[in-house]
Amino acid sequence: MRTIFLTQWFDPEPGASRGLPLARWLADHGHDVQVLTGVPNYPGGHVYPGYRMRLWQREVMDGVPVLRVALYPSHDTSALGRVTNYTTFSLSAATLGTALVGPGDVAYVYHPPATVGLPAMMLKTLRGMPFVYHIADMWPESVVESGMLDSAAVRRIVRGLLSVWCRAVYRQASAITVLSPGFKRLLVERGVPGDKIHVIYNWTDEAMFRPVPRDEALARELGLAGRFNIVYAGNLGPLQGLDAVIRAAARVRAVRWIQIVIVGVGQQEHELRALAQSLGADNVLFVGRRPYQEMPRICALADVHLVHLRDLPFFRATIPSKTQVALACARPVLMAVNGDAADIIRKAEAGMTCPPEDEARLADAMVALAETASDELEAMGQRGRTFYLDEMSLDIGGRHMDSLLREVGASRQAV
Repeated sequence: MRTIFLTQWFDPEPGASRGLPLARWLADHGHDVQVLTGVPNYPGGHVYPGYRMRLWQREVMDGVPVLRVALYPSHDTSALGRVTNYTTFSLSAATLGTALVGPGDVAYVYHPPATVGLPAMMLKTLRGMPFVYHIADMWPESVVESGMLDSAAVRRIVRGLLSVWCRAVYRQASAITVLSPGFKRLLVERGVPGDKIHVIYNWTDEAMFRPVPRDEALARELGLAGRFNIVYAGNLGPLQGLDAVIRAAARVRAVRWIQIVIVGVGQQEHELRALAQSLGADNVLFVGRRPYQEMPRICALADVHLVHLRDLPFFRATIPSKTQVALACARPVLMAVNGDAADIIRKAEAGMTCPPEDEARLADAMVALAETASDELEAMGQRGRTFYLDEMSLDIGGRHMDSLLREVGASRQAV
């Protein structure tokens, strides 16, 4: 079966767990995979070394052929820059990509951004190729709540236009996959037939994120030695609500062995550093950006992984990718996200949950975990890893996706 793998972001861009790992898994299980993607530029908005901005270019990655088409490189806070980035890839993939990618039995389409729906529909229209549409981020909510749009009137217009566009793409898809039961509920509420929607949990980069020994030299280098480290690793942006984490840290600073470690950069880094200083939260350690290859060793230094998002309704339907990373690394989780993500931690018995943006409850949970016996913390981590392997791994998700792609591809051949 020839499967076209359509996604704006692909390796070597970080976080593409449904990129090369899935493409390679499908190729190993009988799919003739062809990737259609853009020139790598995420997250910095600059073309990666070794690539040039050409109309198209081909390469082979781990035996998987990849066709890259041109786009406008950008990933800053400018709405215009983001829109231009999304639309230029969409147009390039819908025209050059559709012409050059060759025939296929089925397409696997990764969303976001929603503009990837245009080349998906062009593949269907011009090449007769049905597609499976994977939704990893719910639009229009994530765009409207991202902080890129300042005007309430503009937000209303964008929400309306994106809602119409997304419904059109959903109708054209032969099947839709989502990363959580909550996403399925949202789509059903919007009129998408329930039997068209399939829940397939996200996995993580399993070659990277797995249990590894503690690196005490790295702990000393980063300032993590001799402390109970509650580690947040990821974007420091408006949707993460990390001001509540800083305020919670200030509440527990009398418990001197607790340290909140923030790994990463983002729009709100300056504000968060200033808030920690103004509150006297000297138990917050800002590590900044670290090399991706170093992250498994940082994960191993975390006594607890913290996952936190703002208390927005649509976040109750999502499962942040930090969840899979922590579970795969066998580390306990403090989950401050309501809904499906918290349900997973409770079901796996892999940590504690508390409401997001509730600094008092968050502080109580930090202290409770710090006072938990070390062998119980390790047991939480092991239970989490077992849950990940049984429910969320690439092999589990790949098998579901393989079955669905073959079913959709066979329906085309039967016509």
